[in-house]
Amino acid sequence: MDDAGALRTELANHLLGTGALHDSKWHKAFQAVPRHEFLPRFYRQLHNGDWEPLTASNPGWLELVYADRVWVTQFDGDDTATGGIPTCSSSMPTIMAIMLEALDVHTGQSVLEVGTGTGYNAALLCHAVGSGNVTTIDVDPEISRRARERLHGNGFHPTCVTGDGAVGHPGRAPYDRVLATCSVATIPLAWLEQTRPGGLVVTTLHRPIGAGLVRIVSHGDGTGEGRVLTEDGRFMPLRAHARRPAPAGAGAFERRTTTLPFNTVLDPASPFEFFAGISLPEVVAGPSWLAHSDGSWVHHHGSHVDQGGPRRLWDLAEDALVTWHDLGKPRRSQFGITIGPDGQHLTLGDLRWHL
Repeated sequence: MDDAGALRTELANHLLGTGALHDSKWHKAFQAVPRHEFLPRFYRQLHNGDWEPLTASNPGWLELVYADRVWVTQFDGDDTATGGIPTCSSSMPTIMAIMLEALDVHTGQSVLEVGTGTGYNAALLCHAVGSGNVTTIDVDPEISRRARERLHGNGFHPTCVTGDGAVGHPGRAPYDRVLATCSVATIPLAWLEQTRPGGLVVTTLHRPIGAGLVRIVSHGDGTGEGRVLTEDGRFMPLRAHARRPAPAGAGAFERRTTTLPFNTVLDPASPFEFFAGISLPEVVAGPSWLAHSDGSWVHHHGSHVDQGGPRRLWDLAEDALVTWHDLGKPRRSQFGITIGPDGQHLTLGDLRWHL
């Protein structure tokens, strides 16, 4: 076995050992599909914030390719730029494995992948269910071209489409499964309309606070219902669903003490974070601040907070924590999601919140 083959096996066994993988077809796919063929160039962020391009000419490149890490492959729509806003990446294999398992796809079923990216995930799908059953779409024509070339060069021939993933690809519908490797603020109805009744849509909610993976059972008519998954996952947003950051605030403010740590609200590892996101819709966050487009803002200073604008956002966060405790401290997997004629909602028992 060559070095790449040994590293593939090591990665696949790692994913199996951590419980990210269960199904043997995905274990075999991670063992077989050469991630390095889809990552000839990627970027590592240095301690000073700069980005370092890495290729096969760099020592340790192959080992880094097969590390269980996300790698940025493009900035600002340009794969030759070094720095800027990341616009393409190869996802962390653990998250890929979790989403592929959640897809629950079987031999002969058709899959639409939204967000071709490097093409690596499409190759895993092709290995598992056959190229003829896979359609993959990306809005960026250069990303699509590069992915197509790498897929074909490695023996995978899915239907590769350049277009707006939010509208799906009706030409190959209906699908048994839709997998979005990008995040969305709300579920595009086209995905549910193009999925057979009983079929599954797996994606990530793009929320400034409390993002998460969801799996939805389609009713085949643009409606559906499902669950927020236990496992967390954060992806680049579908470009039409990206949010502009709100300013962190200035001007007159009130200062008061607080016992609520900032990380309790913002850290994805915090069990409260998902409910905090529900309670603070459209609020964006920075290293120590919250802000809303209505001009409300918070600066958190450890033992005290400064608040300005028309609403007191940290008061709302503290109230939400009390409500969360009163509800029994529900974890993300206890929340449902519904898409119906009256809109899209997150649910907890009889409680509902608009997406």
